[in-house]
Amino acid sequence: MEIFEMMLELFLTFFKIGAVSFGGGYAMIPLVTEEVIAHGWMTYEEVMNFIAVAESTPGPIAINMATFVGAEQGATLGGFGVRLLGACCATLGVVLPSFIIILLIAALIKGLVRFEGVKAFLNGIRPVAVGLIIGTAITMFLSVILSLQTLYDTVVFDWKALIIFALIALTHVVYKEVTKKKISPIVLIVISALLGVLMYGVF
Repeated sequence: MEIFEMMLELFLTFFKIGAVSFGGGYAMIPLVTEEVIAHGWMTYEEVMNFIAVAESTPGPIAINMATFVGAEQGATLGGFGVRLLGACCATLGVVLPSFIIILLIAALIKGLVRFEGVKAFLNGIRPVAVGLIIGTAITMFLSVILSLQTLYDTVVFDWKALIIFALIALTHVVYKEVTKKKISPIVLIVISALLGVLMYGVF
């Protein structure tokens, strides 16, 4: 019974996230963070660490996070089978709303876009999605660089993280200026990982 309740909670929680998220995976991060912390499934620091891991692995970041959280919660109640079940419930919950909505949109979009109310709705959603993404970036910057999770925390400046951030930004700009092309995110992730090993492991 406990396993069933946990699986249902995982499914409904991530279904809610998937149902109210607009703007893609990055816009989902604040909602996932809020729900996961509220349920006591992960700490804020663990969420920030996993965002970095999820971004570095293949697949959409929101799905990666749902799968990981589901697997971790399943592991608290049983072995590999329960872990797999938890991962499946959370992942299914987060993708099902968009799957259903996209099917409906595909069937109705040509007729709906003619209405001014629908256009107004879509125009209103876009700024929200942008705001959520920018808010996530600012929150992660404050957490990683200044170690701030709340307004009452003491500022602890992480020079190593700032140096890595600056080097990655510089690499991106220089590469684009020299080659007139954008550098692959995979290359930037590998460089960041190597710099992390060097800065935090060696020094």
